[in-house]
Parts: sequence; structure tokens; C-alpha cells
Amino acid sequence: MVQLRKFTILTHRWMGVFFCILFAMWFISGIVLMYWDFPLVTVREQLLRAPVLDASRVVLWPAQAFEKLQPAGAPTQVRLASLDGRPVYRFRFGRDPMAVFADTGEVVNTISQETAVRIASAWTRREDRAITFPTSELDQWTVLPQIGRAAPYWKHVWPNGEEVYVSQTTGEVVQHTTRGSRIGAYFGAIPHWLYFTPLRRSARVWSNTVIWLAAIGTVMSLLGIAVGLWLYSPSVKRYRFPTGRSSIPYTGQKRLHTIFGLIFGLVTTTWVLSGLFSMNPLSWSAGRAAEGPVRMLRADGWQQQMFTGMHPRDVLRAGQYKELEMAYVLGRAVYLAKESPDRSRIFPVGLAARDEFDASDIVNSISATAAPYQVAETRRVTQYEPYYIDRHFLKPLPVLFVRLDDPEQSLYYVDLKTARVVDSYDRRSRLARWLYHGLHSMDLPWLYRNRPAWDITVLTLMAGGTFLCITSVVIGWRRLRQKMRQRKLVA
Repeated sequence: MVQLRKFTILTHRWMGVFFCILFAMWFISGIVLMYWDFPLVTVREQLLRAPVLDASRVVLWPAQAFEKLQPAGAPTQVRLASLDGRPVYRFRFGRDPMAVFADTGEVVNTISQETAVRIASAWTRREDRAITFPTSELDQWTVLPQIGRAAPYWKHVWPNGEEVYVSQTTGEVVQHTTRGSRIGAYFGAIPHWLYFTPLRRSARVWSNTVIWLAAIGTVMSLLGIAVGLWLYSPSVKRYRFPTGRSSIPYTGQKRLHTIFGLIFGLVTTTWVLSGLFSMNPLSWSAGRAAEGPVRMLRADGWQQQMFTGMHPRDVLRAGQYKELEMAYVLGRAVYLAKESPDRSRIFPVGLAARDEFDASDIVNSISATAAPYQVAETRRVTQYEPYYIDRHFLKPLPVLFVRLDDPEQSLYYVDLKTARVVDSYDRRSRLARWLYHGLHSMDLPWLYRNRPAWDITVLTLMAGGTFLCITSVVIGWRRLRQKMRQRKLVA
């Protein structure tokens, strides 16, 4: 036991020497990441900045625009949106986008520099001239796969530090950063996620690096807890000091490190471990609820003849809409008209408009395809709950909760305004939800609903972990400096 304890102490000590800076960086950047995320253009932001569609300029039917493309297959998504102030049909074939102007039928092939300048200026609402240049290189702000697939870009840089990337193929703004958002990312998301450009260029190398560092860090944290409990003597103060007896056999930084480790060591371990789980090593959390029961809610394979009974102009005249999505939902062709991220309306072809899809229709559709299993529970969800939660309050409400009686006890949360499945769980993914989000983000409904309770709780734990890591950095530096001096004396 003496030899085992000595081995554990030495292993934890030298692992700490090499990992202390990484752990300190993770904790400090985690505090920043609580309030400043990685800059990213979301669908919500695109809709907020989009202009209202002018019904009088929409000339082509969706079928006429589709015929201009002559594609090999059916699109997976069709939208009517804006491009440089003009209405445009956007078709998506898997990951490949194509577009046709709705006023002239012109196919969008490439975006000129002049057009890109107008798009970027409208996005930022700036009238001063930006520096514009083409680029196809992945940099720190385009390294995410969903942004990288939109390359090449027209990059626009303003004197105040704003930068806008416009895709040369689609004309969409795919990235927008400010000086402040970049600074926040450099101190938060980038070091926390190890999103350094040379490393993130290869998704495989980046993933393996994070997994191995988190795995080794978890082992180091567990060894530290074992050492602390092994040496701690609360009932019998067996360690003698000049000033008296103590339950901890150290002084100075080592003593502080042991105290912080006994208090915050378990939290540190769970954060590193849950960070490891977030990378889904060995596909341990790959389980998802069965897709069959919800696949028919929104069928793939868009057909042009579905929308011959209602022209998009008729929908646009009914409101101030910025985007129309054409989809086949619950066995019927519908226009999903979006006025803002929180305001939309449903226009079924041939029927009256409505605000939501009928919950009973959604349940019947799921029930019809879930055989031999049945729907065990349904309810309308109007506030966030343990398996449907969002700290930023961006997930849609209300949604329809549906649970099946299958062996996996599959759960679905269906957006009543779009009939899209927002979240779904089976047994394995429910466990993953708690092991990652529950432990790593502390995303507990009670804390989120009673802020700043969440902020106080997480900041207290993060501060404790940060001080634990800082003491480790000091101890590690002193250990290395001592060894270097010894080597110089020997030499």
C-alpha cells in the first residue's frame, strides 16, 4: 500500500506538471464562454436581418423555378427568400445549394463583388466603404464545417473591426464578426474547445486530440482525489507542524492545492469527464429515438406539382413575411411563412391559414407509423423542462411532447409551428443528456428559470476549479525549476 500510494502521488504530480496550464485554460475560458460564445450566423439572425419580401416581384411559380435547374433528383428543402433585395428560390439537394431568381428566372451561379458589397452593407447597415477581397482559405472564423462548405467567400472588412463573409456561390452571409466578438472568442470558445485553426482544419485530428487530452485529464483528476482522500486525516490530526497539528501534510501552495482539491476536485473531474463525453468517444451516445414514427411528419422528395394551387404572391400579400418555406407536411403541401423568428403562419394549399398544426394530426401520424408500438403519452409543453431546455431561450415554444411505449421509451418534442422534431431521445441519449449537459453546463430547469441562481452556482464552482488549477500551475512551475537547477548542478 505504501508503494501504491507513492506511485499514485508521483503519477498525479507529474501529470499535473504537464496538464496544469491546460486545465487552468479550460476553467478560465469556461467562465468567459458562459457569456461570450463563438461568433456564428444563425438562422434566427438571418431572418431578423432579412428584408420583407415584395409580393409584386415574385413572378415565377416554384415549379417554373425548379425547371430552370434541371437537377438529377428532388430537393430536400425549398425556400423563397431574398438575395440583394430580389426574391430568390433557394433549393437544397443534400448539402448542395442552388438558387433561381423569382422575378426573372435567372439561375444564380456566382456572386459578383459589387453584389457582395451590397449584401454585406445591407447586413451591417453601414454606408461607409469596406475593404473587400476574395478568399477560399479557412481561417479562425470559417473553420466550422457548415461555414467551410460555403467557400469561396467575399470577405468584407470595415474600419470599426466588423468582418462579413458572403458566399460566392449562394450570396448568403455565412459569418459575421466584430472586434468584440473575436476578442470574446479568443478568451473563451477558442481555447476552451481547442479551436485553434491549424488543429481544427482536420476534424479527425482535432477530435482525437480533445478526446485523448480529456481522457488523460480525467485520470489525473481521479488520481488527485485519491491522493487527497488518502492523505487527509480529519478525525486524527496526525501531521505535526511547528505551530501544531494538522489534517493535511503540506504547507503553502501544496496545502492550498489539497484543500481546493478536496472541495472542488469532484466537480473538476465531472467537468473534464463530461467534456470527454461531449466528443462522443467510441460513439457511446449515438443512440437516438426511432426515426420511423416521425419521418412522415415532413416527407422528403419535394414535388413541383404540389404547389400549383396557390401562388407565393397570394401568401405574401397576407402579411409582412421575410421567408416562405415550401414543404410537404402531414400529407399536405404547405407554405410556412415567417415574419420573424417568433412569428410565423401556416398556409396549407387549398385550405385556410392557421397558426399551428393540429396536435391530433401529429399524434395520429406518429401512431400510424409506430406499429407495433403505441403512443403512451402526449402533452403540450409551454415551458422548458429537463429534456427540453435552452439557457438562451431560443428553442421554440410551445411544442408537442410524444412518448412511445417501445423498449427505448422514445421521446419526441415536435414544434407545432413547423412540425419539425426539435429534440428526440432514447434510453442512451437520455443518459448522455445528463452526463454531458447536466454535468458540464449545469442546465437544470430550476436554475435556468431562477437566474442569477445558475450564474452564482456555476461561477462559484468555476472559481473554485480555477484556483485549484492556479495552485497546480505554481506547484508545477516550482517542480520544473527545481529539477532544472538539479540538472545544472550535476552538469
